[in-house]
Amino acid sequence: MNLAIVGSTGMVGRTMLKVLDEHDIEVDNLYPVASRSSIGKSIDYRGKSYDICLLEDALNENIDFALFSAGGDISKEWAPKFAEKGVVVIDNSSAWRMDENCPLVVPQINHDSIGESNRIIANPNCSTIQMVMAIAPLHRKYGIKRLVISTYQSITGTGKAAVEQMEEERKYGSSNNMVYDYQIDRNCIPHCDVFMDNGYTKEEMKLVHETRKILNAPEMQITATAVRVPVVGGHSESINVEFSNEFDLKDVVQLLNDTEGVIVVDDIANRKYPMPINAMDKDEVLVGRLRKDESQPNTLNMWVVADNLRKGAATNAVEILEKLIKK
Repeated sequence: MNLAIVGSTGMVGRTMLKVLDEHDIEVDNLYPVASRSSIGKSIDYRGKSYDICLLEDALNENIDFALFSAGGDISKEWAPKFAEKGVVVIDNSSAWRMDENCPLVVPQINHDSIGESNRIIANPNCSTIQMVMAIAPLHRKYGIKRLVISTYQSITGTGKAAVEQMEEERKYGSSNNMVYDYQIDRNCIPHCDVFMDNGYTKEEMKLVHETRKILNAPEMQITATAVRVPVVGGHSESINVEFSNEFDLKDVVQLLNDTEGVIVVDDIANRKYPMPINAMDKDEVLVGRLRKDESQPNTLNMWVVADNLRKGAATNAVEILEKLIKK
């Protein structure tokens, strides 16, 4: 198998390499793609050293699959060029997620949406992935009417520069390299991605539109608030779920326990609940604080945590790749 990783020097790209190795995926020829500033450098994978190359160089090779994680603009321009040459592109940006011709895939939920003719497959947003992992089995049984979501998102979702900003603020009290409009250390910023005309951010609307597409539920009522927090381990989400039908809390716990890729951590007597520090470097989605909403019927409160660089990005892309290899 010949595999290209576009954006191989970024946080997600490096995590993809790590996950590929952990999942024991054999690669005959690896093409790590990065910007011109990285030319001359190399990346090690499974005991071999591979020289970093440019997109145009990789395009001229006999590549089977390409994992893209280099931003929407690059994906918009280059993913179709790779697809035209028969390469299957798994894209981690937002460029193709809402394209009706591109499946938006979380393998445990809807890998069957990938058709033989699909050459560009979209990886959902990190916040969306972990949430649908937790709610999809519940939606199948009880039918979800409405979701009210509040996210508490790791700075790693912004990238290396955001981590550097927080580290400088913690060390020196301020940073000369501001990624955010405000200090992030000891702070929460209710602003993820850019604001839209409706007053919501793109991140908040991604949760709305992507969830509907993945669950094939165009009428589902969803509203979200996304907040950036000074955490590096992963994203956390408080989700209020209103069902069409009555539910039993014990059945909910059993459903989630039986879901591949989900771990229930819900033992309040012993102070055990999901936290991003426990999700870091793990592929599983952690779910806890499960309780009935006492203010209205058929409604559940839940707390969902996952490593946004792994299941929220790299792991999900690699799992899509694994499904395609098996096909």
